[in-house]
Amino acid sequence: MRAVLDTHIVMDLLHFADPRTQALQRAIMRGALRCFTDRPCLSELERVSAYPQFGLDAAAQRALLERYRSFASACDSDQSEDYPLPRCRDSDDQKFLILALRCRADLLITRDRLLLKLARHRHLPVPCTIVTAEAASALLAG
Repeated sequence: MRAVLDTHIVMDLLHFADPRTQALQRAIMRGALRCFTDRPCLSELERVSAYPQFGLDAAAQRALLERYRSFASACDSDQSEDYPLPRCRDSDDQKFLILALRCRADLLITRDRLLLKLARHRHLPVPCTIVTAEAASALLAG
């Protein structure tokens, strides 16, 4: 399966080692889940990992980004992308939908309520299934 992980899930997976993301970690390690990222998503992760509440010094931030890059394939675009996608209420989340479309993801894994709500958009379809880490784990297990 091809997937886009939003920043919350990356932090849950790599910084917090959240038990809800451990099945994702195992799927990534065995090659059952292939993750994609791009410059805007990496920039957000870099910015978020520097937030004081996470307690990561510069070396730990670099290590987190390198761990992510070790399994997330780059899927950048050099052209303008104006896809017929539903608009996220939080414009910072639109990049995840665009990336999911560009890399032909099967899943966008998030815990963001607005993205999860967008999965039920009636007028414009979302490019892939938008799910929580728990739901993605169940899909990977089935």
